[in-house]
Amino acid sequence: MLRSLKDLEGYMVTASDGDIGSVADFLLDDERWVVRYLVVQTGGFLSLEGRQVLISPISFREADWSSRRFRLALTSEKVKSGPSVDVDKPVSRQYEQTYNGYYGYPRYWEYDGFWGMGAHPSALSTGMWNEASPARSNKPSGDAHLHSDKEIRGYHIQGSDEAIGHIRDCIVDDETWKVRYLVIDTSNWWLGKSVLLAPHWASRISWIERKVFVDLSRQKIKDSPEWKPGTGVNREYETRLYDYYGRPVELLPEGFPGSTKDERR
Repeated sequence: MLRSLKDLEGYMVTASDGDIGSVADFLLDDERWVVRYLVVQTGGFLSLEGRQVLISPISFREADWSSRRFRLALTSEKVKSGPSVDVDKPVSRQYEQTYNGYYGYPRYWEYDGFWGMGAHPSALSTGMWNEASPARSNKPSGDAHLHSDKEIRGYHIQGSDEAIGHIRDCIVDDETWKVRYLVIDTSNWWLGKSVLLAPHWASRISWIERKVFVDLSRQKIKDSPEWKPGTGVNREYETRLYDYYGRPVELLPEGFPGSTKDERR
């Protein structure tokens, strides 16, 4: 199911022996557009009040959408003793190596696919994986490409002719944690319309300028199917959206709208 990241803020995060804190932000991988970590503001339960910790979706035991709670297959002590992080600074690949080593998670950046050796994080949560078995990609590990969801909100969309609007939210697949759509608020330029764009439709992103560039005219986006926040995203709407932009809907795997074969790197 597709969900708004803004709506997921404030969800409680619960270890096997009690609450840890609540979701304050998300860190997005700008190469594959996947939520890699939840930024959790801890509470007094861990005696870490005021500290923020990173939680990978791999650690989820279940997501309880009705009670707005993520339940972890971790103890509070495990989280408390984990690698400390300053989320106000860029999260380095070195930190991720330490983090994944501490929790026993595979290094996703060394493999193809959204989550390296799995299509979704729950496939890795049991630890039933073998680093020697899948074919590794030849991509160097390089630097981390993680950006705060809150940082990305407000980035301006630059069309082929004029500016269009700004990002107000991200829509993610709650199984893969893949960002399927950017919610674009066009109220800067005309009244009261939100539209969706898939992030892989962007031609480039300038993190310095805080801009996303698309090879689409302002009028083309203005006339695209309107999306109303709070209404959800269903397959009928997605089909209309992809048809409007002339995107290959037939390449969308069932249950994973917005993904193409070429996109899965």
